[in-house]
Amino acid sequence: MSNSSYTLLKNSPDKLDVDISVKEPTTSSTMNASNDGLQKRYTQIAIAVILYWFVSITMVFLNKYLLSSNDVKLDAPLFITWYQCIITVGICAVLGNLNKRVGLFSKFPTFKIDLKIARDVLPLSVMFVAMITFNNLTLKHLTVSFYMVGRSLTTVANVLFTYLMLGQKTSYKALGCCGLIIAGFFLGIDQENALGTLSMFGAICGIASSVFVALNAIYTTRCLPCVDNNVWRLCLYNNFNACILFLPLMLIFGEVSPVFNYSKLFSLPFWFAMTMAGVLGFSMGYVTGYQIQMTSPLTHNVSGTAKSYVQTLLAVVIYSETKTALWWISNLFVLGGSGLFAHVRAKEMKRNHNGNNNSGSNSSTLPK
Repeated sequence: MSNSSYTLLKNSPDKLDVDISVKEPTTSSTMNASNDGLQKRYTQIAIAVILYWFVSITMVFLNKYLLSSNDVKLDAPLFITWYQCIITVGICAVLGNLNKRVGLFSKFPTFKIDLKIARDVLPLSVMFVAMITFNNLTLKHLTVSFYMVGRSLTTVANVLFTYLMLGQKTSYKALGCCGLIIAGFFLGIDQENALGTLSMFGAICGIASSVFVALNAIYTTRCLPCVDNNVWRLCLYNNFNACILFLPLMLIFGEVSPVFNYSKLFSLPFWFAMTMAGVLGFSMGYVTGYQIQMTSPLTHNVSGTAKSYVQTLLAVVIYSETKTALWWISNLFVLGGSGLFAHVRAKEMKRNHNGNNNSGSNSSTLPK
């Protein structure tokens, strides 16, 4: 785990409450307390992952409906994403104004836009806009069932960028897992092409999406201190900046005319689906930041890949698709590589945790 990730966990309100400053050598009760703290930590991580999975899977299927279904037929992916950001900012404003009136929202920060903080968060917002743009383009041009493999290089990209930007080295075992993921990606591309359902543009967008998902996770850890490690405030500023950044993009890519000429522009079912996607977008912003805060950028991306495999199974069943044996093997390569990677990282996390406890115990017995 990177130094910035350790700083994030240290500043988290749910960090481990383990006292290592003792005056005596480590006893069994001290070790039990340490193990209980680690178990509590794993429980918090599990809750964060479950929330992320539910919101993310629901949002993917709804976005697929908005982006490429025969019912909608609106070729404006940037506009759809921009509206979701607008809804997110609106929800932040409502909850921020209710925080002193409703106890449930008491921990939600008061709605306020500080332009200095918005500027500090801007690098993350640029990554965020690129990430969700390429995510939606990938989803628009690839099937939901292939969406996981199309974006499976996220873990590989995260390993690369955490080394280049954070100086964090990855073990050879973890790198071997990345090799398995890469093999699954190229086998999946080959099989999707053989089935006649591959969009090369969609595949390229998938690679770009993987890069920006990894960069977004890293920049999230960097920008959280700008908002006092508050994921709600980060969500607000990130989407506020995105609302502005999307405006010139919609003009450049010519989405203004298709939107104003859209036949269902005043259809209530269309705006209901759009608004629900925005609500999920708000929830996604929180559960993503929360999962990163509870784990690390690398573990967040591994969780996202595993979630996508369940999503793949659902898509094959829902859309009644037929896949080849090698197509499924490519998915197993990606899932297996991601699962093994998560296992390796979990062992490293536990080893570092125990090492910190032993170091603290030993240092407490040294003469002054």
